[in-house]
Amino acid sequence: MENMTEREIVVGIDPVRDWHMALAWAADEAHRRALGLGLALAVPPQHDTQHADGSTHRIDLRRTGAETLEAAAAWTRSRHPDLEPSAHLLDGLPAPVLGRLSLKAPMLVLGSRHLSRTEEFLSAGSLVVPVVAQAHCPVVVVGDAEHVTQQSPYMVVAVDGSESSKAALAVAFEEASVRGCMLRAISVWHQPLLSFQDKNAGIQAQRRMLSETVAGWSEKYPDVALTHEVLAGHPVEELAKAAEHALALVLGRRGNGGYTGMRLGSVVHGLLHRAHCPVITVPLAQGI
Repeated sequence: MENMTEREIVVGIDPVRDWHMALAWAADEAHRRALGLGLALAVPPQHDTQHADGSTHRIDLRRTGAETLEAAAAWTRSRHPDLEPSAHLLDGLPAPVLGRLSLKAPMLVLGSRHLSRTEEFLSAGSLVVPVVAQAHCPVVVVGDAEHVTQQSPYMVVAVDGSESSKAALAVAFEEASVRGCMLRAISVWHQPLLSFQDKNAGIQAQRRMLSETVAGWSEKYPDVALTHEVLAGHPVEELAKAAEHALALVLGRRGNGGYTGMRLGSVVHGLLHRAHCPVITVPLAQGI
């Protein structure tokens, strides 16, 4: 782990499930940015000491892990011949291991199985929620391939006026710039409980907040075509629909606004399950 560099995008490789989509996203991103690529595979400790073959089982796990990393590295080179990934077979539980790697990495990329919430909490192999909640760098969760057939490719960034959504804006503009695509900044007005606020007044206030939050970014990134929209409804559903054909959906977390909340937040959590494009979560005051 010590030889990981701050110039390597890190992708978690799962030795059991398909890793190709997450690796493709990470390799393409590293290629676009002229960054390195680190392939990380964690081998959990052997807790069952009652069986005599415990050490043999662990040796088998490490052998399988090494073979998977070798296959992933070869596949990366076939996709981008000028990209030489580094392979890291690490000891420990996957979520804490990847969380530590996020201290140095500019970006962490994971695959997703689109588990239901019940399956997720009952699954020992679920990584997405704990890693996203703890990571110190942006985390990309790739559940489906990018939509590359759209005539006008675009990304979506969720804006709620919080500091975390401002951090998400920084990442979203940078991503849109390196991809040469449009950026849709979207805010969702959701009728508060026990509130009699007029819908039109609420939407107008949301529009003012959105304009103020995105002000200045177009001057910094004149190559990015920006639109901003206020939608009415539940944030998870509205953002998922808006990003249905997007290259990615960018979200902030750990702020004071409605899209973040405690630790991960219900909206971020919901979109990790609901969105079909890659989801980029950005911790507060972090960028790439």
